[in-house]
Amino acid sequence: MCLHWQSWATPGFVRASLSQWQFADSSFQRFRRPPNPASIRSSGQRYPVKPEPVSALNAPSACALPTTPMVSPFVAPQFSSTDTFKDDIFKGKVLFCTGGGSGICRGMTEAIMRHGASAAIVGRKLDRLTQAAKELSDKTGQKCIPCQADVRQPKTLQEAVAKTIEAFGRIDFVICGAAGNFMAPISGLSENAFRTVIEIDTLGTFHTIKATIGHLRASKGAYIHVSATLHYKGTPYQAHVSAAKAAVDALSNVVTVEEGPHGVRSNVLAPGPIGNTEGMTRLEGKGPNARQLPFPLGRIGSIEDCASAAVFLFSPAAAYITGQVLVVDGGSEHIREMVTPYPLGVLEPEKIKHMIQGKL
Repeated sequence: MCLHWQSWATPGFVRASLSQWQFADSSFQRFRRPPNPASIRSSGQRYPVKPEPVSALNAPSACALPTTPMVSPFVAPQFSSTDTFKDDIFKGKVLFCTGGGSGICRGMTEAIMRHGASAAIVGRKLDRLTQAAKELSDKTGQKCIPCQADVRQPKTLQEAVAKTIEAFGRIDFVICGAAGNFMAPISGLSENAFRTVIEIDTLGTFHTIKATIGHLRASKGAYIHVSATLHYKGTPYQAHVSAAKAAVDALSNVVTVEEGPHGVRSNVLAPGPIGNTEGMTRLEGKGPNARQLPFPLGRIGSIEDCASAAVFLFSPAAAYITGQVLVVDGGSEHIREMVTPYPLGVLEPEKIKHMIQGKL
Protein backbone atom coordinates (compact mmCIF):
# COMPACT_ATOMS: atom_id res chain seq x y z
CA MET A 1 0.00 0.00 0.00
CA CYS A 2 1.73 3.19 -1.14
CA LEU A 3 1.13 6.29 0.97
CA HIS A 4 1.50 9.95 0.28
CA TRP A 5 1.74 11.91 3.54
CA GLN A 6 1.26 15.65 3.59
CA SER A 7 2.00 17.05 7.05
CA TRP A 8 2.05 20.26 8.97
CA ALA A 9 4.53 21.01 11.77
CA THR A 10 3.45 22.82 14.90
CA PRO A 11 5.54 23.52 18.01
CA GLY A 12 5.59 20.27 19.96
CA PHE A 13 3.97 17.89 17.49
CA VAL A 14 3.36 17.01 13.87
CA ARG A 15 -0.22 16.83 12.58
CA ALA A 16 -1.10 14.54 9.71
CA SER A 17 -4.53 14.42 8.10
CA LEU A 18 -5.67 10.93 7.15
CA SER A 19 -7.78 12.45 4.38
CA GLN A 20 -4.55 13.40 2.63
CA TRP A 21 -3.18 9.86 2.37
CA GLN A 22 -3.51 8.34 -1.07
CA PHE A 23 -3.51 4.55 -1.27
CA ALA A 24 -2.42 2.45 -4.23
CA ASP A 25 -0.93 -0.98 -3.55
CA SER A 26 0.40 -3.08 -0.70
CA SER A 27 3.98 -1.82 -0.76
CA PHE A 28 3.33 0.58 2.17
CA GLN A 29 5.93 3.11 1.10
CA ARG A 30 6.16 6.80 1.99
CA PHE A 31 7.34 9.08 -0.79
CA ARG A 32 8.83 11.55 1.63
CA ARG A 33 9.26 12.07 5.34
CA PRO A 34 7.47 14.79 7.29
CA PRO A 35 9.70 17.71 8.27
CA ASN A 36 11.39 17.68 11.66
CA PRO A 37 9.72 20.26 13.95
CA ALA A 38 13.03 21.00 15.75
CA SER A 39 14.86 21.84 12.52
CA ILE A 40 11.98 24.05 11.42
CA ARG A 41 12.06 26.00 14.69
CA SER A 42 15.82 26.55 14.39
CA SER A 43 15.52 27.77 10.83
CA GLY A 44 12.99 30.42 11.79
CA GLN A 45 10.36 29.21 9.31
CA ARG A 46 6.73 30.09 9.97
CA TYR A 47 4.03 27.55 10.64
CA PRO A 48 2.38 25.73 9.05
CA VAL A 49 4.96 24.58 6.53
CA LYS A 50 3.50 23.84 3.11
CA PRO A 51 4.28 20.40 1.73
CA GLU A 52 6.54 19.94 -1.28
CA PRO A 53 4.85 19.91 -4.70
CA VAL A 54 3.49 16.52 -5.63
CA SER A 55 5.60 15.07 -8.43
CA ALA A 56 4.31 13.07 -11.37
CA LEU A 57 5.54 9.93 -9.61
CA ASN A 58 3.53 10.36 -6.45
CA ALA A 59 0.56 12.30 -7.87
CA PRO A 60 -2.92 11.08 -6.82
CA SER A 61 -3.44 9.54 -10.26
CA ALA A 62 -0.61 7.13 -9.48
CA CYS A 63 -2.36 5.99 -6.30
CA ALA A 64 -5.90 5.14 -7.29
CA LEU A 65 -8.37 3.34 -5.06
CA PRO A 66 -10.07 0.24 -6.47
CA THR A 67 -13.49 1.12 -7.88
CA THR A 68 -15.22 -2.14 -6.90
CA PRO A 69 -15.71 -2.68 -3.15
CA MET A 70 -14.65 -6.00 -1.67
CA VAL A 71 -17.75 -6.06 0.53
CA SER A 72 -21.25 -5.88 -0.90
CA PRO A 73 -23.00 -2.64 0.14
CA PHE A 74 -26.34 -2.62 1.90
CA VAL A 75 -29.41 -2.32 -0.31
CA ALA A 76 -32.50 -0.81 1.30
CA PRO A 77 -35.55 -3.08 1.25
CA GLN A 78 -38.84 -1.88 -0.20
CA PHE A 79 -42.10 -2.03 1.70
CA SER A 80 -45.68 -1.09 0.94
CA SER A 81 -47.37 1.45 3.18
CA THR A 82 -49.88 -1.28 4.06
CA ASP A 83 -47.04 -3.13 5.81
CA THR A 84 -46.83 -0.27 8.30
CA PHE A 85 -50.13 1.62 8.44
CA LYS A 86 -53.63 0.33 9.07
CA ASP A 87 -55.79 -0.23 6.00
CA ASP A 88 -58.50 2.18 7.15
CA ILE A 89 -56.57 5.19 8.46
CA PHE A 90 -58.03 7.37 5.68
CA LYS A 91 -61.54 5.96 5.73
CA GLY A 92 -64.03 8.71 4.82
CA LYS A 93 -61.27 11.06 3.62
CA VAL A 94 -61.00 12.57 0.14
CA LEU A 95 -57.83 13.30 -1.84
CA PHE A 96 -57.56 15.93 -4.59
CA CYS A 97 -54.40 15.34 -6.64
CA THR A 98 -53.10 17.34 -9.59
CA GLY A 99 -50.89 15.28 -11.86
CA GLY A 100 -52.50 12.15 -10.44
CA GLY A 101 -52.91 10.39 -13.77
CA SER A 102 -49.34 9.11 -13.97
CA GLY A 103 -45.96 8.69 -12.34
CA ILE A 104 -45.21 9.53 -8.73
CA CYS A 105 -48.52 11.29 -8.11
CA ARG A 106 -50.50 8.33 -9.37
CA GLY A 107 -48.48 6.07 -7.06
CA MET A 108 -49.21 8.34 -4.09
CA THR A 109 -52.90 8.44 -4.99
CA GLU A 110 -53.08 4.65 -5.15
CA ALA A 111 -51.38 4.26 -1.78
CA ILE A 112 -53.70 6.74 -0.07
CA MET A 113 -56.73 5.03 -1.62
CA ARG A 114 -55.50 1.66 -0.35
CA HIS A 115 -55.90 3.08 3.13
CA GLY A 116 -59.55 3.96 2.62
CA ALA A 117 -59.65 7.37 0.90
CA SER A 118 -61.61 8.35 -2.18
CA ALA A 119 -59.84 10.47 -4.77
CA ALA A 120 -60.13 12.95 -7.61
CA ILE A 121 -57.21 13.02 -10.06
CA VAL A 122 -56.63 16.13 -12.14
CA GLY A 123 -54.93 16.56 -15.50
CA ARG A 124 -55.30 17.90 -19.02
CA LYS A 125 -55.96 14.66 -20.93
CA LEU A 126 -59.39 13.31 -20.06
CA ASP A 127 -58.97 9.94 -21.79
CA ARG A 128 -55.79 9.24 -19.87
CA LEU A 129 -57.37 10.38 -16.60
CA THR A 130 -60.49 8.28 -17.15
CA GLN A 131 -58.41 5.15 -17.71
CA ALA A 132 -56.23 5.87 -14.70
CA ALA A 133 -59.25 6.53 -12.46
CA LYS A 134 -60.80 3.21 -13.45
CA GLU A 135 -57.59 1.31 -12.81
CA LEU A 136 -57.13 2.99 -9.42
CA SER A 137 -60.70 2.15 -8.40
CA ASP A 138 -60.30 -1.46 -9.51
CA LYS A 139 -57.02 -1.89 -7.62
CA THR A 140 -58.10 -0.30 -4.34
CA GLY A 141 -61.86 -0.81 -4.13
CA GLN A 142 -62.30 2.93 -3.54
CA LYS A 143 -63.94 5.52 -5.77
CA CYS A 144 -61.74 7.67 -7.99
CA ILE A 145 -63.06 10.29 -10.40
CA PRO A 146 -61.24 12.05 -13.29
CA CYS A 147 -61.30 15.84 -13.38
CA GLN A 148 -60.03 17.53 -16.52
CA ALA A 149 -58.26 20.80 -15.78
CA ASP A 150 -55.15 22.80 -16.62
CA VAL A 151 -53.41 24.06 -13.48
CA ARG A 152 -52.33 27.16 -15.41
CA GLN A 153 -56.00 28.15 -15.73
CA PRO A 154 -57.64 28.87 -12.35
CA LYS A 155 -61.20 28.55 -13.67
CA THR A 156 -60.68 24.95 -14.78
CA LEU A 157 -59.24 24.09 -11.37
CA GLN A 158 -62.20 25.66 -9.63
CA GLU A 159 -64.49 23.53 -11.78
CA ALA A 160 -62.50 20.40 -10.86
CA VAL A 161 -62.83 21.25 -7.18
CA ALA A 162 -66.59 21.79 -7.58
CA LYS A 163 -66.88 18.37 -9.28
CA THR A 164 -65.01 16.77 -6.40
CA ILE A 165 -67.24 18.40 -3.80
CA GLU A 166 -70.33 17.32 -5.74
CA ALA A 167 -69.09 13.72 -5.81
CA PHE A 168 -67.71 13.41 -2.27
CA GLY A 169 -68.86 16.42 -0.25
CA ARG A 170 -65.42 17.32 1.08
CA ILE A 171 -61.66 17.53 0.44
CA ASP A 172 -59.23 16.49 3.17
CA PHE A 173 -55.91 16.09 1.37
CA VAL A 174 -54.41 17.94 -1.58
CA ILE A 175 -51.34 16.89 -3.55
CA CYS A 176 -49.97 19.68 -5.76
CA GLY A 177 -48.09 17.52 -8.21
CA ALA A 178 -48.50 18.90 -11.74
CA ALA A 179 -45.04 19.49 -13.22
CA GLY A 180 -43.09 19.87 -16.43
CA ASN A 181 -39.39 19.56 -17.20
CA PHE A 182 -36.77 19.14 -19.91
CA MET A 183 -33.04 19.79 -20.23
CA ALA A 184 -31.77 23.09 -21.63
CA PRO A 185 -28.93 25.48 -20.80
CA ILE A 186 -29.80 29.04 -19.83
CA SER A 187 -28.11 30.29 -23.00
CA GLY A 188 -30.50 28.22 -25.11
CA LEU A 189 -33.62 28.53 -22.94
CA SER A 190 -36.34 30.70 -24.44
CA GLU A 191 -38.45 33.00 -22.31
CA ASN A 192 -41.51 31.03 -23.30
CA ALA A 193 -39.96 27.72 -22.22
CA PHE A 194 -38.91 29.16 -18.86
CA ARG A 195 -42.33 30.73 -18.35
CA THR A 196 -44.14 27.48 -19.16
CA VAL A 197 -42.38 25.54 -16.39
CA ILE A 198 -42.97 28.37 -13.91
CA GLU A 199 -46.65 28.44 -14.86
CA ILE A 200 -47.12 24.68 -14.43
CA ASP A 201 -45.06 24.14 -11.29
CA THR A 202 -45.24 27.41 -9.37
CA LEU A 203 -48.43 29.08 -10.57
CA GLY A 204 -50.09 25.67 -10.80
CA THR A 205 -49.34 25.10 -7.12
CA PHE A 206 -50.59 28.57 -6.21
CA HIS A 207 -53.81 28.11 -8.20
CA THR A 208 -54.42 24.72 -6.59
CA ILE A 209 -53.97 26.18 -3.12
CA LYS A 210 -56.34 29.03 -3.92
CA ALA A 211 -59.02 26.67 -5.26
CA THR A 212 -58.91 24.27 -2.30
CA ILE A 213 -57.94 26.28 0.77
CA GLY A 214 -61.50 26.88 1.98
CA HIS A 215 -62.29 23.16 1.90
CA LEU A 216 -59.11 22.24 3.76
CA ARG A 217 -59.90 24.78 6.44
CA ALA A 218 -63.27 23.12 6.87
CA SER A 219 -61.80 19.61 7.10
CA LYS A 220 -58.61 20.60 8.97
CA GLY A 221 -56.74 18.99 6.12
CA ALA A 222 -53.22 18.94 4.72
CA TYR A 223 -51.18 19.75 1.61
CA ILE A 224 -48.28 17.90 0.05
CA HIS A 225 -46.40 19.91 -2.56
CA VAL A 226 -44.26 17.74 -4.83
CA SER A 227 -40.92 19.47 -5.32
CA ALA A 228 -37.39 18.29 -6.17
CA THR A 229 -33.79 18.46 -4.96
CA LEU A 230 -32.36 20.04 -8.11
CA HIS A 231 -32.25 23.54 -6.63
CA TYR A 232 -30.31 22.56 -3.51
CA LYS A 233 -27.16 22.91 -5.62
CA GLY A 234 -26.50 24.30 -9.05
CA THR A 235 -27.71 21.75 -11.60
CA PRO A 236 -26.73 22.30 -15.25
CA TYR A 237 -29.60 22.57 -17.75
CA GLN A 238 -32.17 22.87 -14.94
CA ALA A 239 -32.51 26.63 -14.34
CA HIS A 240 -36.23 26.65 -15.11
CA VAL A 241 -37.30 23.82 -12.83
CA SER A 242 -34.84 24.85 -10.11
CA ALA A 243 -36.43 28.28 -9.94
CA ALA A 244 -39.94 26.82 -10.08
CA LYS A 245 -39.40 24.27 -7.32
CA ALA A 246 -37.60 26.72 -5.05
CA ALA A 247 -40.73 28.87 -5.28
CA VAL A 248 -42.94 25.87 -4.48
CA ASP A 249 -40.94 25.26 -1.30
CA ALA A 250 -41.39 28.92 -0.35
CA LEU A 251 -45.14 28.78 -0.97
CA SER A 252 -45.44 25.80 1.35
CA ASN A 253 -43.65 27.72 4.11
CA VAL A 254 -46.10 30.60 3.81
CA VAL A 255 -49.12 28.26 3.80
CA THR A 256 -47.68 26.71 6.96
CA VAL A 257 -47.72 29.95 8.94
CA GLU A 258 -50.87 31.47 7.44
CA GLU A 259 -53.06 28.37 7.52
CA GLY A 260 -51.72 26.60 10.59
CA PRO A 261 -54.02 28.61 12.89
CA HIS A 262 -56.93 27.41 10.70
CA GLY A 263 -55.90 23.79 11.26
CA VAL A 264 -54.24 23.22 7.87
CA ARG A 265 -50.83 21.56 7.53
CA SER A 266 -48.45 22.01 4.59
CA ASN A 267 -45.37 19.96 3.75
CA VAL A 268 -43.10 19.39 0.77
CA LEU A 269 -42.17 15.98 -0.58
CA ALA A 270 -38.95 16.21 -2.57
CA PRO A 271 -38.12 13.09 -4.58
CA GLY A 272 -34.57 12.48 -5.69
CA PRO A 273 -33.88 10.17 -8.63
CA ILE A 274 -36.90 7.86 -8.91
CA GLY A 275 -36.80 4.92 -11.30
CA ASN A 276 -39.45 4.15 -13.92
CA THR A 277 -40.73 7.71 -14.13
CA GLU A 278 -40.95 10.10 -17.06
CA GLY A 279 -38.79 12.64 -15.26
CA MET A 280 -35.97 10.18 -14.67
CA THR A 281 -36.18 8.96 -18.24
CA ARG A 282 -35.61 12.53 -19.42
CA LEU A 283 -32.85 13.42 -16.98
CA GLU A 284 -30.78 10.28 -16.53
CA GLY A 285 -27.60 9.74 -18.50
CA LYS A 286 -27.78 7.71 -21.71
CA GLY A 287 -25.29 5.46 -23.42
CA PRO A 288 -22.23 3.52 -22.24
CA ASN A 289 -20.36 6.64 -21.09
CA ALA A 290 -23.15 7.92 -18.86
CA ARG A 291 -22.38 7.94 -15.15
CA GLN A 292 -24.28 5.63 -12.81
CA LEU A 293 -25.45 7.61 -9.79
CA PRO A 294 -24.37 6.32 -6.36
CA PHE A 295 -26.88 5.87 -3.52
CA PRO A 296 -25.91 5.48 0.15
CA LEU A 297 -28.82 3.07 0.59
CA GLY A 298 -27.75 0.99 -2.37
CA ARG A 299 -30.46 1.58 -4.97
CA ILE A 300 -32.41 4.18 -6.91
CA GLY A 301 -35.70 5.35 -5.42
CA SER A 302 -39.07 3.90 -6.36
CA ILE A 303 -42.55 5.32 -6.73
CA GLU A 304 -43.55 3.21 -3.75
CA ASP A 305 -40.94 4.99 -1.61
CA CYS A 306 -42.63 8.30 -2.39
CA ALA A 307 -46.07 6.80 -1.86
CA SER A 308 -45.19 5.58 1.63
CA ALA A 309 -43.81 9.02 2.51
CA ALA A 310 -47.08 10.63 1.37
CA VAL A 311 -49.14 8.23 3.47
CA PHE A 312 -47.06 9.16 6.49
CA LEU A 313 -47.38 12.92 5.91
CA PHE A 314 -51.18 12.69 5.64
CA SER A 315 -51.52 10.22 8.50
CA PRO A 316 -52.29 11.02 12.15
CA ALA A 317 -48.64 10.11 12.87
CA ALA A 318 -47.68 13.43 11.22
CA ALA A 319 -50.32 15.53 12.98
CA TYR A 320 -47.66 17.81 14.46
CA ILE A 321 -45.48 17.98 11.34
CA THR A 322 -45.88 21.03 9.11
CA GLY A 323 -43.65 23.40 7.18
CA GLN A 324 -41.12 20.65 6.47
CA VAL A 325 -39.40 19.22 3.41
CA LEU A 326 -39.23 15.43 3.32
CA VAL A 327 -36.52 14.37 0.86
CA VAL A 328 -36.99 10.87 -0.56
CA ASP A 329 -33.65 10.07 -2.20
CA GLY A 330 -31.85 7.39 -0.20
CA GLY A 331 -29.28 9.98 0.90
CA SER A 332 -28.08 10.67 -2.65
CA GLU A 333 -28.20 14.45 -2.30
CA HIS A 334 -25.26 14.29 0.13
CA ILE A 335 -23.04 12.71 -2.53
CA ARG A 336 -24.71 14.05 -5.64
CA GLU A 337 -22.82 13.54 -8.88
CA MET A 338 -23.70 14.88 -12.31
CA VAL A 339 -24.91 12.36 -14.85
CA THR A 340 -22.98 14.11 -17.62
CA PRO A 341 -19.26 15.07 -17.67
CA TYR A 342 -18.51 18.47 -16.13
CA PRO A 343 -17.39 20.99 -17.35
CA LEU A 344 -17.39 19.33 -20.78
CA GLY A 345 -21.18 19.27 -20.83
CA VAL A 346 -21.47 23.04 -20.47
CA LEU A 347 -18.46 23.99 -22.58
CA GLU A 348 -19.18 21.65 -25.49
CA PRO A 349 -22.79 20.45 -25.15
CA GLU A 350 -22.80 18.95 -28.62
CA LYS A 351 -20.45 16.26 -27.37
CA ILE A 352 -22.92 14.97 -24.77
CA LYS A 353 -26.13 15.06 -26.77
CA HIS A 354 -26.09 11.28 -27.09
CA MET A 355 -26.04 10.98 -23.29
CA ILE A 356 -29.31 12.77 -22.57
CA GLN A 357 -32.88 13.01 -23.76
CA GLY A 358 -34.18 16.54 -24.06
CA LYS A 359 -33.31 19.89 -25.56
CA LEU A 360 -29.77 21.20 -25.65
